Amino acid sequence: MAEHKVTGLGRCTHAIVRTIPDSFSQQALKIKEQGEVDLAKARREHELYVRVLKDKLGLQVVELQADNSIPDASFVEDIAVVLEETALITRPGATTRRKEVEAVKKALQELQLNVVEMTDENATLDGGDVLFTGREFFVGLSKRTNQRGAEILADTFKDYAVSTVPVSDYLHLKSFCSMAGPNLIAIGSSEAAQKALKTMQQMSDHRYDKLTVPDDIAANCVYLNIPSKGHVLLHRTPEEFPESVKVFEKLKDHMLIPVANTELGKVDGALTCCSLLINKKTDL
Repeated sequence: MAEHKVTGLGRCTHAIVRTIPDSFSQQALKIKEQGEVDLAKARREHELYVRVLKDKLGLQVVELQADNSIPDASFVEDIAVVLEETALITRPGATTRRKEVEAVKKALQELQLNVVEMTDENATLDGGDVLFTGREFFVGLSKRTNQRGAEILADTFKDYAVSTVPVSDYLHLKSFCSMAGPNLIAIGSSEAAQKALKTMQQMSDHRYDKLTVPDDIAANCVYLNIPSKGHVLLHRTPEEFPESVKVFEKLKDHMLIPVANTELGKVDGALTCCSLLINKKTDL
């Protein structure tokens, strides 16, 4: 088999984020009841997340305005899959979220990326179902993402293998896994998460290392490779998931940054959901 193209995982210069609207606490979609969202606290947590990207890590952050008619819009990750200079605008599985595309598309065009649109009306794809490992894609087939969506992703990023993974117990594939470093998959310890990992391992001709954490949702972390900082990992706080944090603390080569996400978590939001990370080779 031909050697896969390998991309520097976690390299990043820009991030797109979107402010939380007033409608978020009442109207954001959720798959099961997880308690009332405290809007003020949700905003504080989101602002801290943005400050980490901007001030601590020095990324150029493009902050899109909130819009009350689209309560889920802070979860920008679902709206595009960005790799190198190409951005695929997705077709979110929840019809109420399709209006989120407009502002994100405009921001990506302003960053001079090659923007590809998913126009096939039979296709659905949420970015939360797309795990890029640096050498291939795994796409969760979930309530929000279908086979046709995965095929269009494969057509858009032809240099990389694309494998699909069934996701049933969770909203998205990345509800229980993410990349925690080059070659390192963070994975939850539930039966569903471990089964999905097994599927990924069987489909890949590459051996990944795994970092198993006790809490599925804590396995969703943000890995970045920033020239002046090296390996950086944003992960959930010890107050939220003390046992999982102990596992992250074994990563001696990483700069670990705990980021709280209690309120967005109540509507199935995870850390990767809140930003679209972009690596621009040239200054605009």
